[in-house]
Amino acid sequence: MPSRNAHLSRPTVSPPRARNAAVDAGALEDPALLRRLLRAKDRMDAASHEAWPVKRLAEVSGVSEAHFARSFKRAFGLPPHRYLLTRRIEQATTLLRDTDLGITDIAFATGWESLGTFGRTFHDITGKSPSAMRIDARAAMHELDRVPACVLKAAQRPDLTIAVLEKRRRVADDTLPPTLNKEDMP
Repeated sequence: MPSRNAHLSRPTVSPPRARNAAVDAGALEDPALLRRLLRAKDRMDAASHEAWPVKRLAEVSGVSEAHFARSFKRAFGLPPHRYLLTRRIEQATTLLRDTDLGITDIAFATGWESLGTFGRTFHDITGKSPSAMRIDARAAMHELDRVPACVLKAAQRPDLTIAVLEKRRRVADDTLPPTLNKEDMP
């Protein structure tokens, strides 16, 4: 007859998915991994105009490509590519508002290799063309003079919770409303 406490000595085997989630959650609590991820994020912030494939970011972080991509998304809420897109669009918006550079110059200065890709992606993310954004941003300048730059930048950060191609598909299928302009808001 087995003892009453026999069940306590038996090892429990969790399903593979649950075990991996526990390992992944523990990995994010690793300060060394977080420092490595921040190092890659800082490099992207400092040189967002450069190409940052996952392979290069993983090398900066000193981890494998797959581990880097998973860990980065879990730590910052966005995959590395979307994070880079966010930074490029932020920079382009700032340059459109604060400089007289041509849109082509801004596209290339912020890391885009094609003016068409820049314009299409910019419109998909912000809901406006670069030239319309420039006009609107300059018109609103006098209202925003007293807002600290860091607050303004955070408020104007593009929302990339879904991939640009998925957003484009949903707009085409009428399952995602286009971004509202100021005039459309109540």
